[in-house]
Amino acid sequence: MSDRLSDDEIDAELPDGWTRDGDEIVRTFEFDSYLEGVGFASGAGGLAEEAFHHPEMRIGWREVGVRLTTHDAGGITEMDLDLAARFNELAG
Repeated sequence: MSDRLSDDEIDAELPDGWTRDGDEIVRTFEFDSYLEGVGFASGAGGLAEEAFHHPEMRIGWREVGVRLTTHDAGGITEMDLDLAARFNELAG
């Protein structure tokens, strides 16, 4: 299990485009079409499975909302920040 990060650590390492919502980090990715969003969600699901870390994802019209937290640690960990950065790379 990863250790929960301090507020200062989260602020210093939060990837671009992500914000904090309590004990989660969140981002809405926007796409030109619904199917692009579905494709992103599929790829993100594969990355999450590889990391054995499973975010909450909501697919909407031309957007995908993602929420990350580490339930076992009771908040945000390095695992969340790493996966958020990988999602940013996937989205391009």
